[in-house]
Amino acid sequence: MGRSEALQSCKCFARKVARTKATVLLTGETGTGKELFARLIHQMSNQANGPFVAINCAAMPETLLEAELFGYEEGAFTGARRGGAVGKFEQASGGTLFLDEAGEMSNALQAKLLRVLETKQVDRVGSCRPVQTDFRLIAATNADLNQLVADGKFRKDLYYRLVAITLNIPPLRERKEDIPYLISAFMDRFAQEYGLRHKRFCEDALHAFLEYDWPGNVRELANAIDYIMAIGEEEKVTSDTLPPFLRNHAAKKESLKAVARRSEKERIEQAIVLANGNKAKAAKLLGIHRATLYRKLKEQESS
Repeated sequence: MGRSEALQSCKCFARKVARTKATVLLTGETGTGKELFARLIHQMSNQANGPFVAINCAAMPETLLEAELFGYEEGAFTGARRGGAVGKFEQASGGTLFLDEAGEMSNALQAKLLRVLETKQVDRVGSCRPVQTDFRLIAATNADLNQLVADGKFRKDLYYRLVAITLNIPPLRERKEDIPYLISAFMDRFAQEYGLRHKRFCEDALHAFLEYDWPGNVRELANAIDYIMAIGEEEKVTSDTLPPFLRNHAAKKESLKAVARRSEKERIEQAIVLANGNKAKAAKLLGIHRATLYRKLKEQESS
C-alpha cells in the first residue's frame, strides 16, 4: 500500500521476477512485508494455481525443521506419525515454497536444501527412495547473509544460489510518503474487524506518525492503528490519544527542539554582545544573513 517510488520499484521488479521460476531472495528489516511480496510474486506467476507453502526457519529446532521440510517415513524417529508425513518441499510441488528467516538454517540443512534445489528430489527422513518435486523457492531474511558467509555461518555455494535475484524491500522510514495510505488502509481493516466507525486523524497526530522512524516498520504501524481503534474512544485521533510509545517519542522530540532553540538563542546573544549590539556584524559572526538574524530574533520574542 502506497505510491512511493521505492515501493513502486519493488512492485515492478516483483512483476518481472514472477514471469520466471527462478529462486528469489527477499531481504529487508523485520515487518517490511517480505511474505506479502512472496505471495505477490506467487499470485502473478504461472504457478498461481498451485500451493503457496510458508515456513519460518527460526520458529523451530533443527530436527523438527528438517522433518517439516523433508517429511519422514513411519518409525523414522520417536514420536513419528503413523504412516509418516509429507514435507513442505513436496507440499509446495507445482507452486511456491516460502522459506522465511532462511539465514537461521543450520549448515547441515543448508547443504540438504542446496541438493534439493539442484536435483529437485527430496529424501524423506528415514527413507532411501528420493521423491521428485517441482517447486519455486522464495527465501527471505533480515540478516546480512554476506556477513554470515564471512563468519562461516552460511554456505557460500547456497549463498550464490540465492542472491542471483534479490529484492530488497525498503524500510518504512525510507518511504514515509506511504504512511497516510497505510493509516487509511489499517483504519479500514480494524474498523471493519471491530465494528467501529472510521476515525479522523488530526494534523498533530499525523505529524507524530511521520516524525517517527518505525523500527518495526509496517507491522509496528499496524499495531499502532490497532491500539488507536481498540483503545481510543474519541472520533478524532490527536497527539494525546496516540499509543504511549508515540507520545513519548513526540515529547522527546519537542524536548530536543527546545534544547536546540535554547542553544541557538545563547549563540545569537553572544554574537550580539561581541558585535557591541550591531546586528549586521552579529549576523556576519554567525555566518547568516542579516534578515535571517532578524527573523530568528522575532521568533524568539514570540516563543
